[in-house]
Amino acid sequence: MLAVNGLGHRYGTGKNAHVALEEVSFTVDSGEIVCVVGPSGCGKSTLLRAVSGLLRPTKGASTLWDKEITAVPEELAVVFQDYSRSLLPWLRVAGNVEFPLRNQDLNRVDRKERAAEALAWVGLDGAGEKYPWQLSGGMQQRVAIARALAYRPTLMVMDEPFASVDAQTREDLEDLLRRVRTEHGMTVLLVTHDIDESVYLSDRVVVLSSAPTTVLTTIKVDLPVERNQIATRESERFVHLRGEVARLLRRSSD
Repeated sequence: MLAVNGLGHRYGTGKNAHVALEEVSFTVDSGEIVCVVGPSGCGKSTLLRAVSGLLRPTKGASTLWDKEITAVPEELAVVFQDYSRSLLPWLRVAGNVEFPLRNQDLNRVDRKERAAEALAWVGLDGAGEKYPWQLSGGMQQRVAIARALAYRPTLMVMDEPFASVDAQTREDLEDLLRRVRTEHGMTVLLVTHDIDESVYLSDRVVVLSSAPTTVLTTIKVDLPVERNQIATRESERFVHLRGEVARLLRRSSD
């Protein structure tokens, strides 16, 4: 579905140029959740912006269904790490969630129902009439996630989407993401610094090197489709996979 082919990007020119991505290649199949992990400063956010069509890479390209991505595709939704800047402060929470639905073939009633459902999914079913500035940082991030879920994209790209929420909410949202993926056939590409999260959530983990960045390896997560926050994380296979990712990241940072 998604192919990243020799993607590279540098900021600036000449001696002052910073190479954020050297050459990154991987694929994402339809219906997969693929997590990307790497050392701090290796260009993970730059990678997601390039894949989403928000940044023109200096070399290489990404394709969605064999079509090169040169702008944000209509079937793609992005959940930004800087969630507070992605919400519209003059719209209420429900209005923020409904906003991208205006481009879909939905009447007003259907938009409201879709938004209410998404807010309930993320535990904000009573917050629709509030403004973003009336919510905590973690709640604002959940609004951003609800907006993306309400859009029901074919491909959802997420940059550290659960970093600002408490541990219990994070686990609930991880399980929600896997459930929505199954129910709506959504494909997810997600960046995270959390090794445990990458293994628990994904079908495959793409491990990046330190900058200038390349792909060290892609690890298949052969855990059962039905996962449990306690039993899965205690399983021998989970512990083994977590250790494999951690060793690669440690080796890359040394």
